[in-house]
Amino acid sequence: MNLVFKALNDPTRREILELLKNKDLTAGEIAEQFHISWPSVSHHLELLKRAGLVIALKEGQYIYYSLNTTVVDELMKWLIQFGTKKK
Repeated sequence: MNLVFKALNDPTRREILELLKNKDLTAGEIAEQFHISWPSVSHHLELLKRAGLVIALKEGQYIYYSLNTTVVDELMKWLIQFGTKKK
């Protein structure tokens, strides 16, 4: 869970997740949305992969990134439990 929070701590990585919420994208398509170097985008994608928040699938010469909704769902369930107080 620590890797998930570390990944979510960065605004660029949160923006990448927002992009992937709509559709799967290649690394190049993601990089086009930012004014940072390709190696920086690659670093952000690697951290998101290690945290389990994105899945990378190689198709031909491209790698497509998609949101891993399973991990996002688990995170949401975990967070929601703090909103329900037991009396």
